[in-house]
Amino acid sequence: MSRHPEVQEHDGEDVPGLPGPLPKGETILWQGAPEWQGIARRALFVRGIAIYFILLAVLRGGDLTSQGAGAMEAVAEGLLLVVIGAVPVALLLLFAGLSARTSLYTITTRRIVMRVGVALPMTINIPFVLIDKADVAKHADGTGDVMVTLAKPHRVSWLALWPHIRPFRISHPQPMLRALKDADVAAQVLSRALAAAASVPVPAVAASGEARKPGHAEAMA
Repeated sequence: MSRHPEVQEHDGEDVPGLPGPLPKGETILWQGAPEWQGIARRALFVRGIAIYFILLAVLRGGDLTSQGAGAMEAVAEGLLLVVIGAVPVALLLLFAGLSARTSLYTITTRRIVMRVGVALPMTINIPFVLIDKADVAKHADGTGDVMVTLAKPHRVSWLALWPHIRPFRISHPQPMLRALKDADVAAQVLSRALAAAASVPVPAVAASGEARKPGHAEAMA
């Protein structure tokens, strides 16, 4: 049995954010997308990278000046480093924008569905039965993150979900609904849905002649 929520690639969507119509009895409770600024700052660390290159430029200019170089030469060398640093920063900002534009998070009465991916969009389906707990973190810019902890031994691919994953949690990755304007609303909806689902028995689903246990992660049709 797979211990990973299944990942499904798809080209078109009948329902935005979902690879197909929801099964009977399942409804969408909430949908939202990340803000690109939050991805840039807290997933790609663009601000830190920009500051790093600016400091390099200042240090390089100061070093040349201490060696007797003229002010123009020191400034030119510093500006060159700034330009070099601007290239990766610009690429990261572009990726953040594309990631926010192509991502959509969905909470239904039974699962979390994450449509992510820039070059190759894919849907990651996390049934409530795999979720141990969920937390919300608020940020100074008014956005927030909803972090999901999967019950062991279930895991999700860190690479498949990046940057929609909690940083530095490689051994037990935590999926994240990142940089949401309405993080409190999403967290409240998810909390209520998890509580409601916990009181409903989950029957085994027969597939390919084999009974699947309730804890198995299924890709949405």
